Amino acid sequence: MSSRLVVVLSISALLIFSLLTTPSLSKPSDSKADSNDDEDLRYLEAEEEFDASLERPKYLDPFHEMDPEDDDDDDEDLGNYDEFEHEDEYSIPKIDDEDVFVLTDGNFSDFIESNQYVMVEFYAPWCGHCQALAPEYAAAATELKEAKVMLAKVDATEESESTEQYEVQGFPTLYFFVDGNPKPYTGQRTKDGIVTWIKKKIGPSIYNITTVEDAERILTSLDKVVLGFLDSLVGPESEELAAASRLEDDVNFYQTVNPDVAKFFHVDPNVKRPALVMLKKEAEKEAHYDGQFIKSAIAEFVLDNKLPLVTTFSRESAPLIFESPIKKQLLLFANSNDFEKLIFVYVEMDNEDVGRPVSDFFGVTGDASKIIGYTGSDDGKKYILDGELTLDKIKVFGEDFMEDKLKPFYKSDPLPETNDEDVKIVVGNNFDELVLDESKDVLLEIYAPWCGHCQALEPIYDKLAEHLHGIDSLVVAKMDGTTNEHPNAKADGFPTILFFPAGNKSFDPITVDADRTVVGFYKFLKKHASIPFKLQKPGSSLTSESSEAKKPESSKAKESINDVRDEL
Repeated sequence: MSSRLVVVLSISALLIFSLLTTPSLSKPSDSKADSNDDEDLRYLEAEEEFDASLERPKYLDPFHEMDPEDDDDDDEDLGNYDEFEHEDEYSIPKIDDEDVFVLTDGNFSDFIESNQYVMVEFYAPWCGHCQALAPEYAAAATELKEAKVMLAKVDATEESESTEQYEVQGFPTLYFFVDGNPKPYTGQRTKDGIVTWIKKKIGPSIYNITTVEDAERILTSLDKVVLGFLDSLVGPESEELAAASRLEDDVNFYQTVNPDVAKFFHVDPNVKRPALVMLKKEAEKEAHYDGQFIKSAIAEFVLDNKLPLVTTFSRESAPLIFESPIKKQLLLFANSNDFEKLIFVYVEMDNEDVGRPVSDFFGVTGDASKIIGYTGSDDGKKYILDGELTLDKIKVFGEDFMEDKLKPFYKSDPLPETNDEDVKIVVGNNFDELVLDESKDVLLEIYAPWCGHCQALEPIYDKLAEHLHGIDSLVVAKMDGTTNEHPNAKADGFPTILFFPAGNKSFDPITVDADRTVVGFYKFLKKHASIPFKLQKPGSSLTSESSEAKKPESSKAKESINDVRDEL
């Protein structure tokens, strides 16, 4: 009996000695390679799972609309600068579209094969953008009849085979077929835009003008034209002009050697040739080119001058504004009864169809007129002019904007009155305080209130935050991405889930690609959290392993000794 007691005491002493002399046994592992496979997560797996089979749609043209029955499930890209609502009820407008052919799944292929040039519009009857395009499309069909170009339309809500074949993602979608080969239409959704774009695809890129009568007809019928006054209608200069024309789909190029035609186009007949002018119907009627006569320089000149001095925002002008290589833009937001390379844009805030969604996107509220500078590049920074809008202030604001002297403006909801729920509310004005706190690991969901995926994720996200409640080193948060912005929170769709590790807030956050389940998020956090944490089953206390590590070694050793004594 005594020998048995000695053996037990010896083992106990050995274990106590090991605990006191081997710190690694009383410290949590900091290795990111530690596996969670042995952890019992069955109680988490019982939580409701997010339907990962729901996929985000591809990026859509901001002026495309999706089927309203799919609105709750589809996410929209934040590169979208516009979110239009379609009409609840559709009434067929009175449009003379007798020259537009109606295609079905049954006759689609035969029609394309039987005609060399065909433009096809895939539309939906309820789509407001399609309704706006209809009269322009019909007028273009009539004008292009003589050129033997057929314009046709397909009801995408009825003809599913053709719609799926050409991967139509929104409405309207337009393709131009040449000998059966499709090419997406990238021009303006106006009669002139369609006609000009197509003529450049089927005919010469440059046209000759030999008489004043022809010049008068052209200037009367077109909104903007480019004329080259040359010594010869053939040769290197004409070739450079033609090459520049092929780089510009929505402006017609002409050339002449006739001094009378040149004079009609406001060009001095005695000017040194080659000379170039661009004429428009807007207030800024003409722009004369004085650079090197090469295609790239000519194309850049046309690009810089084809917009009017001030562009009124509309469906037709939006692509020219937001897809322009000129990324710095000044936008005046005002009601319709108010009054170096920059695009000046006028947005009617009281225009519910176009102006209001754009105002909401830029965070412009109230009735007061505002001017915003916008860098339409990847960063999409905005700058706001406060105070009275006077000529001098606008001029100084524009100059400072060009020289990058302004402080960016970011949208923000008001600060929440209380923020003590498990999921913290982040807005633009508390983002730095909550998300960029270097002492916290932060999981952030960027959502949209109307997003079906976000709504499906909400109970899972809430349950995750409930399980992690009490872990001081972890913050589970969400931010409404439609009304709040921050340069460190870029969303490519809704929901976007980002992770900001403690001590690494100067770097880009990690995009969370885990399964959208409680278990999936938990495993992601265990792997990527800078501060290790320990999750106990319901009813047990939750602790950060970092808090555990703060205890004195002697205290932890005593606890371990007591555990050994209990076991013995």
